[in-house]
Amino acid sequence: KSMLFLGFLLVFLGLAVPGTQGRVISRCEMVRILRRHGFEGFVGKTVADWMCLVKYESSYNTKAYNNNGPSRDYGIFQINSKYWCNDGRTAGAKNACHINCSQLLNDNIEDDIRCAKKIAQEARGLTPWYGWKNHCRGRNLSSFVRGC
Repeated sequence: KSMLFLGFLLVFLGLAVPGTQGRVISRCEMVRILRRHGFEGFVGKTVADWMCLVKYESSYNTKAYNNNGPSRDYGIFQINSKYWCNDGRTAGAKNACHINCSQLLNDNIEDDIRCAKKIAQEARGLTPWYGWKNHCRGRNLSSFVRGC
């Protein structure tokens, strides 16, 4: 009986505690999502550029989170709370995407996509993302989309 109880307890806890792991989107699925949402050629960048950005910013994890001290980065595109979303904790936040940062941590990345495109459009490129600047800019990125 105690094993049965333990089993129910573990199932209950698994359902009651929100996951911190997040969904890791496979490489080819992410390529398909980006293509479907018009990222090829958007702000003069390729889907391979965006794939490299997502790889180095979040490792394709929808619940990626990074604390930068005064601000935080949220979600698969690591959208920053100082300028783009509201986390209720960042002083002087602009919330230019008009979204609560916690919404960028769920498995539905439609709102993440809208905000990432707004950021890229305003910046006329991908320079706001250090992952892209440090690991992707000026490199051959064909491996990010090969076979997809």
